Amino acid sequence: MRIEYEIKLGFKDVMFRPKRSTLKSRAQVKLERTFKMMHTKTEWAGIPVMAANMDTVGTFEMALALHKMKLFTAIHKHYTLNEWSSFMARSPKGIEDFIAVSTGIGSRDFES
Repeated sequence: MRIEYEIKLGFKDVMFRPKRSTLKSRAQVKLERTFKMMHTKTEWAGIPVMAANMDTVGTFEMALALHKMKLFTAIHKHYTLNEWSSFMARSPKGIEDFIAVSTGIGSRDFES
């Protein structure tokens, strides 16, 4: 066993120092950002917050709700191809810019 003597930091040791702002109200805060992809000319605009790909969080229903607010959802890997087809057919145009497909990492995850 190795004993480490260096100082470790925890949550109580981290302090956020707010930057000075010209905004008069929190209502003026804009969370939406535009990101330029490094190796293409593609841009993505939205709020850089992503719902997790857990099977109780990254659902089609969550994606539909978060898309309205320009938030991103990582869809869990347990949907079938038929469920995906149905979801994409009933989803609003442009939702594909706010979802990610989770596929898993095991060999069983590649079976359909």
